Amino acid sequence: MSDLNLYVADLAAYNAGFLHGVWVDATDDPEDMEAAVQAMLATSPVPGAEEYAIHDYEGFGGYPLSEYTRLTEAHEIACFIDDYPSFGAELLAHVGDLEEARKTAEEDYCGRYGSLADYAEELTEQTIEVPAALAYYIDYAAMGRDMQINGDIFTVETGYEAVHIFWNR
Repeated sequence: MSDLNLYVADLAAYNAGFLHGVWVDATDDPEDMEAAVQAMLATSPVPGAEEYAIHDYEGFGGYPLSEYTRLTEAHEIACFIDDYPSFGAELLAHVGDLEEARKTAEEDYCGRYGSLADYAEELTEQTIEVPAALAYYIDYAAMGRDMQINGDIFTVETGYEAVHIFWNR
């Protein structure tokens, strides 16, 4: 199993007071996921069980899955997060749409920095030559904050000194 897993519960059993379900790897082929769910339903303590729901999940970070998310959709989301493990879940939570998150990750990602100030300093030094006499007077923290406030960039923080920066187009 990967780090992206779903607990799929048998709703007939759940409604009858039983906990019956299966953990599936969300990065597996959707047909394999469906087969595992159907096998779980076939062994239900309630005869004729057909319906299921996602009752728990792991590895999706700040992105909230609905209990009625289709397995194919959960698979696509998991694959995106697996493709961008350092920021995928948080970017998806920030953007809210899988296609927009893909586009943002591919086209607008600037990199991981310790802070906005680090990014502002690197960007400044790449675009102009700062005279040595002025270097100590530049407030990179204010520059980074202003870029974010003005809407030029947005950030996704995933940990201590782990700020992922994206252009906001």
